[in-house]
Amino acid sequence: MSRALTYRDALYEALSEEMERDAGVVFIGEDVSRGGAFGVAGDLRQRFGEERVIQTPISENSFVGVAVGAAMTGLRPVVEIMFMDFITLAMDQLVNHAAKMHYMYAGQYRVPLVVRTPAGAGRGYGASHSQSLESWFLHVPGLKVVAPSAPGDAKALLKSAIRDDNPVLFVENKLLYPKQELIDDDAPPVPLGQARLRRSGDDLTLASYGRMLDLALEAADVLAAEAVSCEVIDLRTLKPLDVATLAESVARTGRLVFVEEGTGGVGAEVCAQVVERCPRLLRGRVVRVAARDVPIPSSAPLEQRVVPQVADILSGCLDSLRND
Repeated sequence: MSRALTYRDALYEALSEEMERDAGVVFIGEDVSRGGAFGVAGDLRQRFGEERVIQTPISENSFVGVAVGAAMTGLRPVVEIMFMDFITLAMDQLVNHAAKMHYMYAGQYRVPLVVRTPAGAGRGYGASHSQSLESWFLHVPGLKVVAPSAPGDAKALLKSAIRDDNPVLFVENKLLYPKQELIDDDAPPVPLGQARLRRSGDDLTLASYGRMLDLALEAADVLAAEAVSCEVIDLRTLKPLDVATLAESVARTGRLVFVEEGTGGVGAEVCAQVVERCPRLLRGRVVRVAARDVPIPSSAPLEQRVVPQVADILSGCLDSLRND
């Protein structure tokens, strides 16, 4: 049976089903007793009680630290950080503790921790509430990074993240919460580290993740009307990265355009790895489409100038196509 679910409701169902499945799953964060900042927590506090859905003070370093300790001693905490910008306050706990404990103690400890966080611009929240900082975490050994673009993948990947014995950063773009699609009730969890082919094509590989994936698909539609066939790949997981799927596509199309909402760090890593795999198969310039190197403005027109739009993706594709 299939049902129409929003991205928000898909995340809620993943949390609810995993909490029912495993009594060790606990949910921690600010305002979770009132459903969370963007409503993902829903009625979890009422259903599972205050011992498993834990309301915290505004102290990200503290409650992420509590979650790291809880994970090391047998629980599976899911932490919600209200805005990704605030993850800076918990960098020490994530980078120097959660990601390293398994290695520092020779496998005697596991840290099955998920940190969920809304990211991205588009709502006029300004420079300190609109950033996409996932590229920072690609450089942390021991930490996985997930960024789904669709409700079905969001549910399936969150389930996999909760079941994983390693710390996982789970990035949710704010503008995706109302996005809706049909989801099969019996759909299995999606393994971390597998990209998804969203559209087949022969002339150019267009890769992205999160909200930018929808814009990439729009750009592919525009180019199709001009007889340019784009293959669109959704990374879904940024670390571990499915380089094999990307390289296979680029080996066929000879071109790669990568799109991200941040300032280019994810694209730098992705493009470098693909070029290393396909050094003699590229027929066009590898192009990165990313945000401008300025803080995110509050003004809607200025936000659109800073964050990539469909026109920017089309421009990047044309640049790659010109370089035969």
